[in-house]
Amino acid sequence: MLRKRSAADYLPAKLSLASLRAAAAGCRGCDLYKYATQTVFGEGRSRARLMLVGEQPGDSEDRDGRPFVGPAGKLLRRALDEAKIAASETYVTNAVKHFKFVERGKRRIHAKPKRIEVVACEPWLEAEIRVVRPQIVVALGATAAQALLGPSFRLTHHRGEFLSSPLAERVLATVHPSSILRAPDDETRRVEYANFLDDLKLVARAVKAA
Repeated sequence: MLRKRSAADYLPAKLSLASLRAAAAGCRGCDLYKYATQTVFGEGRSRARLMLVGEQPGDSEDRDGRPFVGPAGKLLRRALDEAKIAASETYVTNAVKHFKFVERGKRRIHAKPKRIEVVACEPWLEAEIRVVRPQIVVALGATAAQALLGPSFRLTHHRGEFLSSPLAERVLATVHPSSILRAPDDETRRVEYANFLDDLKLVARAVKAA
């Protein structure tokens, strides 16, 4: 019986962002590729001091082939700007490189990736971190945080703390900007955005001090 190939089997011999992006386009390490339009790899500065890791691409990202181009990405860029973090100086990616969704009529609705799918994609995230060598990695949301800090990590207990990870020396976890957009009312959204901005300002100070 043939062994099913893992994402690690697709890694190029020589690691660079260009070679990783090209190799990831053909990854069959889990079944999500069967339904997504394409692999959505990370992008940004190759030696960025700050890396931002989300959960997975959304509908807009899946169609466009680029991370954080949808509504959550726009909110993230606004917050980065207000926190005095130049988006051009960062690298953005996701823990899972394919869009997982359920269809409801003509709409494709985000579905949370399973732990096995997050683990299957881990070689790509690890390789990105090895190439970019960021001083700080920001995990956006619980899935990204658990990909970096382990399945027992709880965002509600350790949000805004600098922790170490087997993949990165300094990791800070905060919410995903999509959770702010899903807030039930304007006041909750305002409060959640302010808290998110505070987390990014903490990161900005740490990057400047590093």
